Amino acid sequence: MKYANIKYYDIANGAGIRTSLFVSGCTHRCKGCFNEAAWDFNFGSEFTDSVIEAILESITPDYIKGLSLLGGEPMEPANQPAVLELLRKFKKRFPKKDIWCYSGFTYDIDFLEGGKAYTDISDEILSLIDVMVDGKFEMELYDVSLRFRGSSNQRLIDVPKSRSAKQIVLWDE
Repeated sequence: MKYANIKYYDIANGAGIRTSLFVSGCTHRCKGCFNEAAWDFNFGSEFTDSVIEAILESITPDYIKGLSLLGGEPMEPANQPAVLELLRKFKKRFPKKDIWCYSGFTYDIDFLEGGKAYTDISDEILSLIDVMVDGKFEMELYDVSLRFRGSSNQRLIDVPKSRSAKQIVLWDE
């Protein structure tokens, strides 16, 4: 996997101060996307063990609330193995910090067996994510007043509660 950018001390992509990883590769190609360069799976730098360590090290201070994954598309099937490796290491080192994932895929459709984003490791990835902002960005539904999302069709999903309830439970700070 390649990545387009890492933002340290990010306050725009999830609650609190976070480190945000922008992965490369996205097949959604949303009109009005803020990060078109990251559509290309070959854009950016190699995602290596040293990059993972730098990300994890940046999250060590107590005032850092967690990790956010954006793109590109972190849940593209081709990106899922590297994402899973990062999330496993994150949760082992920081069991009380949270993970947010922004995905153009729809949580309750595309991650079901046979769905566009479903792989044999999708369920484990979802088990490690705390909040998923799901749904493609839709320019026609863009609303600058929305918190942590770009268009009104996107949902902030509390993944652990949704998995437990077996239905969508929206995140509420």
